[in-house]
Amino acid sequence: MKTQFPLRKDQEYIHLIQLLKATNMVDNGALAQELVVQGEVKVNGEVEYQKRKKIRKGDKVEIWEEIIEII
Repeated sequence: MKTQFPLRKDQEYIHLIQLLKATNMVDNGALAQELVVQGEVKVNGEVEYQKRKKIRKGDKVEIWEEIIEII
């Protein structure tokens, strides 16, 4: 499934764990951090281990069967 997530006009980026919480992929920040550390999340097709990775417009984040496109 594909989801689009719009950044606010005053927002240059969102941290990866904040994005996972904001899109309701996880219930809390601890779970988001755990999934990233375990390599369950990809950013632009590459496994991402940085919890505070800056996700910007045009990036695609994959978790399980979900794709989140930043617009």
